[in-house]
Order: sequence, then structure tokens, then C-alpha cells
Amino acid sequence: MPSFVPILILGGVAFGFAAFTLVVSHILGRPRPNAGKSAVYECGVPAGERSEKERFPIKFYLVCMIFILLDVDAAFLYPWALIFKASAGHAGLGLFGFVEMVIFMVFLGGGFAYAWKAGALDW
Repeated sequence: MPSFVPILILGGVAFGFAAFTLVVSHILGRPRPNAGKSAVYECGVPAGERSEKERFPIKFYLVCMIFILLDVDAAFLYPWALIFKASAGHAGLGLFGFVEMVIFMVFLGGGFAYAWKAGALDW
């Protein structure tokens, strides 16, 4: 048996399951339209309540900044830890990696300190 046949079988099973699920939900599910389901709703605010000229509060941007800081931190910390563990036995590479991450954490800590001082964590 060629090596790509199991992949084709897995793809066929996945496609078959997706098709089966769609067909069964279409047969068993009944559409129940009403005005509430048809209304426009986005980001937790019904349409028409906010003016287009109204500005978002600054807390919105501060919470976004905290999310980005945590996301960047998580995205770089795990791969760095793997590389640091592998390079710990090499002369100089372990220390360089450690200093590099300390500098990175100082910059991220500055962002968190700014968000904290600006009141993003006060709810």
C-alpha cells in the first residue's frame, strides 16, 4: 500500500463526517425565524444604539494592549524556553539567551506598568 493512502482515507472519513453532519442537521433541524434572530447585532451592542461619531472609551484600547502584550509574551516565551534548554550546555549561548529574555521581559513589563497606571486593570 502506498504511503499516501492512509492520508486519503483520513481525508475521506473527515469529508464524509462533515457531509453527514450537515445533511442530518438540515433534515432534523427546523428553521424558526423571528425578529430577534434577524436583527443586526455586533460586538455585544445592538445596532443603532451607538452613534458613529461617538468615540470608544480609552479602557477599550488599554484592554486591547494588555491582550496583545500577553499574546506576544506567550508566543515568544515557549519557543525561547525550548531553545534556551537546548543551548544551556553551550558556552555563552545560555547566558546570551537569558539576558535577551530579561531585556524582552523588561519591555513587556513596561507595557504592563503603563496599562496598570492608566487604570486598565481597574474595573
